[in-house]
Amino acid sequence: MKALVLAATMLAAAPAFAEDNAGRNLAAGCAICHGSEGRSVTKHVSTLAGQSKEHIVAQMHAFREGKRPATVMHQIAKGYTDAQIETIAAWYAARR
Repeated sequence: MKALVLAATMLAAAPAFAEDNAGRNLAAGCAICHGSEGRSVTKHVSTLAGQSKEHIVAQMHAFREGKRPATVMHQIAKGYTDAQIETIAAWYAARR
């Protein structure tokens, strides 16, 4: 019976775990500038950890559309779909 309860608990948590892994995997490329957990080590690069999902999404769209000046982010942002941007933003927003 305990094994059945444990299995049910693990299955219920699976979608959240998969979503968190997807966010982490997509954000891995951001680590070189923004740090592995989104905490920048330089004043020239924004810390992403703990920022709101909406803010991160808006900034990524601004980069992609050329509305926010950048060195490389405008090119990087073009490589992500809207769904990927949402996933990355949710992952960084959850880092505290």
